[in-house]
This record gives sequence, C-alpha cells and structure tokens, in this order.
Amino acid sequence: MAPADAANGPANPGIEVGPIDLAARVDEALQVQAAAFGLSQDEIGVRRHIVLRHLDHPEARALGALTPDGRLVGFVYGLPNDRAHWWSTVVEPYLRATGSDGWLDDSFVITELHVHPDHQQHGIGRTLITAITDAVPHPRSILSAIDRDSPARTLYHALGYRDLARQVVFPSAPLPYAVMGAPLPLLRPQR
Repeated sequence: MAPADAANGPANPGIEVGPIDLAARVDEALQVQAAAFGLSQDEIGVRRHIVLRHLDHPEARALGALTPDGRLVGFVYGLPNDRAHWWSTVVEPYLRATGSDGWLDDSFVITELHVHPDHQQHGIGRTLITAITDAVPHPRSILSAIDRDSPARTLYHALGYRDLARQVVFPSAPLPYAVMGAPLPLLRPQR
C-alpha cells in the first residue's frame, strides 16, 4: 500500500492505496459506491453480480483506498476492453459516429471509480486511477461518466481524458453518459 500522496494530488493523511481482493470486499465497495453515486438497494444487488462477473476476467485489476483501521473509503477496478463485452456493444455505435471507435481496441477500461463523499477532494480518486493505469500494458484508457459538469469529469479532463462521444444512453440509466479516452500514462500535475 502507498499513501495518497502529493505527487498525485493533495494528501489525505493515513489513507493507503494498493491492491485489494475486491471480490472479497464487494459489499463494502458497493456501499462506498452507493454513498458516492446514490444507488438504491436494488441497484446494489444488480451491480454486485456485475462486479463479481467482471472480476472473473484474468486481467481484471482492483485497487482500494483504506483508512488506518482498514476501512475501504475508495476503490477502482478495470479490465482490458473487449468489443464483445456489453459496455462496448452499447458505446461502439456512438464512438463510430464520432470516428473514435478505434479507442475500443487495446484499451484498459476503468469500469468503476468511487470515493466515499467524506473522503472526496483529497486526491484519492486521482491516486487510484493513476496507480491502476500505470500498472497496465495498454497504450490508452477509456471510461464512461455521467455527461454533465462534475468533479469526476473535471478530474478525468485534468488527467488527459477527452470526450470521445457524448449523450451516450445506456439501457435503464436515467442520465446520458460521456465516453472518455486518454493516452497512457495519464497526465500528472505540473510542478
């Protein structure tokens, strides 16, 4: 584990970021996601199965942000993109319409990144996403985020992600998303 440090954003004293067994901590992670993203208990149940299915992929990676007493306050996970995966089949027509569908190849997808609201704005999200992408052999990363101004989208833009497609509609999602992509390694703050 490494501290959430000033090289990746403002420090959050005592928070350590490193690999976690996300399958073993899936319920704890989903409570973080529920607090950060406003999920209902029904949505948590659906997402639990999705997360566990993703983690079966041999190249899935997960990092967590832990307090000194071991409480999970943030997590990120992802895997190499596969055009046959559900997410890719939804976003591909939108990316093709903007001439960006090549981003689906040889990319690492940030599937989820969430930090508990009590621990946001302390560099934890930045540390999580840069640490996970620094450890992959892919030349680029892609993700989707709700298509509105938000601290998450501001962070992604600061890291070098750019909008590849906007107003992407996922079945059953109440709001449209933006698909974003960045070359790796991600940008770091200027010193």
